[in-house]
Amino acid sequence: MQPLNFPKFNFRIKNTENRFLIFDIIRKKFVALHPEEWVRQHVIHYLIVKKKYPKSLINIEKQLLVNGLRKRYDVVVFRPTGEIQILVECKGPKIKIDQPTFDQIAIYNLRAEANYLMVTNGLDHFFCQMDHMNEKYVFLKDIPDFSR
Repeated sequence: MQPLNFPKFNFRIKNTENRFLIFDIIRKKFVALHPEEWVRQHVIHYLIVKKKYPKSLINIEKQLLVNGLRKRYDVVVFRPTGEIQILVECKGPKIKIDQPTFDQIAIYNLRAEANYLMVTNGLDHFFCQMDHMNEKYVFLKDIPDFSR
C-alpha cells in the first residue's frame, strides 16, 4: 500500500488466499486491506498513539440512522461520558476530498452531534470544530489531544 501523510505505525498484515488483511486493534480481528481501510487504520493509530485517545473510546464502522436512512460512519471517538467527541470520514487515497465529502460527514453529524470532524484520504486531512449554535464548522490545524 502507498505511504500516507501520517506518522509511521507498525501494522500486522498478512496474506491469506491471495488477499491482504490488516489487523484492526479496535475490532480485534483481521479485515480486508482495501485503500479506505489502509487510511482508517492509520487514523485509528494516529488517534491512539499521537492523540492519546483510549482504545475503549473508539468505535469503527457502525450504523446510524439519518433521516430514516441507514448510514455507516468510519470512526467515532466518544467522550468518557458517552457523547460523540470526534466523527471521522475516511476515503481511499485516490479519492479527492471535496464539498460532497464534507456534505456527507455534515449529514452524518446531524445525528451524531460530534464536536469535531475529521475528513481524510490519508494524504490530505481536514479538521473542523463544530459551532452547533450557528450550524457551521471552523477549520482547525488538528483535532485536540485526549483530555478527561
